[in-house]
Amino acid sequence: MLAIFSGAIIRAPEELIQAGNRTPTPKKSASNLIDSFLQHSPSSVTINMGPTMSMCYTYDNQTSLQPRSFAVKDEIFCLFKGTLENLARLKQQYGLGKNANEVVLVMEAYKALRDRAPYSANHMVAHLAGQFAFIIFDKTTSAIFVASDQDGKVPLFWGITADGYLAFSGDVDVLKGACGKSLASFPPGCFFSSAMELRSYEHPKNKVTAEPATEEEICGATFKVEGPHVCATME
Repeated sequence: MLAIFSGAIIRAPEELIQAGNRTPTPKKSASNLIDSFLQHSPSSVTINMGPTMSMCYTYDNQTSLQPRSFAVKDEIFCLFKGTLENLARLKQQYGLGKNANEVVLVMEAYKALRDRAPYSANHMVAHLAGQFAFIIFDKTTSAIFVASDQDGKVPLFWGITADGYLAFSGDVDVLKGACGKSLASFPPGCFFSSAMELRSYEHPKNKVTAEPATEEEICGATFKVEGPHVCATME
């Protein structure tokens, strides 16, 4: 899966910007990145919102443990990869029908976060049990919300394209040619949204920082949650 957002939607983290500036490497524009994704996965589906947002996904080569899904409801767009162990209980909690799947559940949880202030973003993600990564775009508010499971069982990467778009993908190879060293693993147990900076929902009181990577590493930075015994890096 691939999601790309312009600076009009979200500003990329300063740590990713600095990682790219530290070691400049050839990069692609957002449109070239999408073209490369579609060439590699010709059966992919692409959703565009003009020049500000694009989402691409394919069901090719997915596994039963980490299926991919996409849904749109009430102008909320969501890419989801993985499975939720407590899906049945959460469907009851949110009043969803028995046929609702993970991506529908996540969109409903996001709507509760958006509409039922002061609902906690930490709580919204922390009550999801399983292996997952998801990317939400809310057209009504031009906002994004991205999260990964606590153990990083579903890899998620983010980076900055040559023309300044913030890109997310579950495959580092999709991004590395476009983002150069402005590339990192999205830290497990964290969420990132238009409303706030990168946060740990597992340890909400601890800051999330980034360390520069070595020249030999593919990614230019490694994000981690500060605090004793609370390392949240992903190799």
